Amino acid sequence: MLKPLRDYVVLEKAKEEEKTKSGIILTEQPKEEPGKGIVVAVGPGKTENGAVIPVELKVGQKVVYKKYSGTEIKENQKEYLLIEAENILAIVE
Repeated sequence: MLKPLRDYVVLEKAKEEEKTKSGIILTEQPKEEPGKGIVVAVGPGKTENGAVIPVELKVGQKVVYKKYSGTEIKENQKEYLLIEAENILAIVE
């Protein structure tokens, strides 16, 4: 398992639906990555002036992140996104 350092967060990317709510199956088209994911691991936080500022996220939360940010990693045949906490925009409730 990945253990992030500093203020990094490991996300599992959310999969985009292949079917609409009314049941219409979408055809294969180039899709833009969803900016949503689930928090898998959280680093201890960023150090400023000798004090550690903890990351305000918890494992299992659904979040929205900036598109095209972070580093994609494949571990145990799963794809993850390693991203700085400042690039996470919101928590989905």
